[in-house]
Amino acid sequence: MNQLKTPEERLRELGIELGQPRQAVGNYVSCVRTGNLIFTSGQGVDQYKGKLGIDLTVEDGYAACRESMINLLTVLKAELGDLSKVKRIVKILGMVNSATDFTDQPKVMNGASDLLVEVFGERGKHARSAVGMAQLPNNTAIEIEMIVEIED
Repeated sequence: MNQLKTPEERLRELGIELGQPRQAVGNYVSCVRTGNLIFTSGQGVDQYKGKLGIDLTVEDGYAACRESMINLLTVLKAELGDLSKVKRIVKILGMVNSATDFTDQPKVMNGASDLLVEVFGERGKHARSAVGMAQLPNNTAIEIEMIVEIED
């Protein structure tokens, strides 16, 4: 039965509302569409600042990644008008603002991956990289970008 629900219906069931995309903080656009692929710019979060393993827990990082993915879905919705046009989430790259000895980046990134599968089902399963960074812009805890295959 879940396969019959649209991504927007699944988001509503999860209590998630997509608003307007965040404003770019530089000379770039939030996504680029080429052929049947969309490449997004990285999306950080405003609510979670600092380093995983010092200022933030794995659970905080998981929540931050979930929030970042909501920001990315907002970008996709603005670009496509309808998230049902998503054929497949191809890949996500997660950058985690990490203490030098922090090694749980994959557990943190599950916040984004789990949400994609909740929203898109099998189409949400993706390739992924989860890497630690010495610092991220504005001291955001995480930043995620993704590649999405679409169909019109």
